[in-house]
Amino acid sequence: MDTSPRHRHLPDLPVFEPGSVWLVGSGPGDPGLLTLLAHHALGEADVVVYDALVDDSILALAAPEAELIYAGKRGGKPSPKQPDISSRLVALARTGKRILRLKGGDPFVFGRGGEEALALVAAGIPFRVVPGITAGIGGLAYAGIPATHRDANHAVTFITGHMAGGDMPDGIDWKSLAAGGQALVIYMALKHLEAITGQLMGGGLVPETPVAVVSRAATRHQKVLETTLGRAARDVVESGIEAPAIVAVGEIVRLRAGLDWLGAMEGRQLDSDPLGQSLQRDTA
Repeated sequence: MDTSPRHRHLPDLPVFEPGSVWLVGSGPGDPGLLTLLAHHALGEADVVVYDALVDDSILALAAPEAELIYAGKRGGKPSPKQPDISSRLVALARTGKRILRLKGGDPFVFGRGGEEALALVAAGIPFRVVPGITAGIGGLAYAGIPATHRDANHAVTFITGHMAGGDMPDGIDWKSLAAGGQALVIYMALKHLEAITGQLMGGGLVPETPVAVVSRAATRHQKVLETTLGRAARDVVESGIEAPAIVAVGEIVRLRAGLDWLGAMEGRQLDSDPLGQSLQRDTA
């Protein structure tokens, strides 16, 4: 019997109990980024309630007999109301079925999973949370942009680009974020990108600050726009790049010249010193 590592059995995974709800993050898009628990849940669920950001290749992993229910919420388009989604999860669980609430990225990072979980608590429905790789980390990694790098930043801030109603967030101190001089990763920012970049420049960031817009990250449709804070809003319009997208602001974007591993597969020549650190050391 072959006992090499590639043939070792998976660890015992928890039972997906009837009448329970699992809140599962599906990651930024590539089904290969699913956790073992997420894959397990897809194979066991009787009903999968999924978001717009869940890729079709991930839904294809659900059990053939599972019922798939779309509950996508997309800005500017007719969408189910969040209280209605939460109520439906409760009602479905009360039928005694195993309910998988499948969300893009991580359910607790701008995914409103906390609201749904609290609704389940109020209704006395047992639940499990299965974290996923959030787009602000996994999506940027697929674009060749690290969320942190010791020569570029010592902190990273994750920000939402719009509130539940679609308006630009009014409780964010953009001036302080700009003054911090650290990396910013902004979710759902395209609708208000001109206003956001204006706020950041008003707070002190120079127009030449590097910006990357990663659309449909970690999918076969991924597109990356490299630009600057001063040009970002105009370049997005001219390029036609569309949501869903993640926006990175700061020196971490320069690292893409050396870390665009997907681009390298297609022949891009990578720069081993994208921040010019060797030149700085030589002239110090």
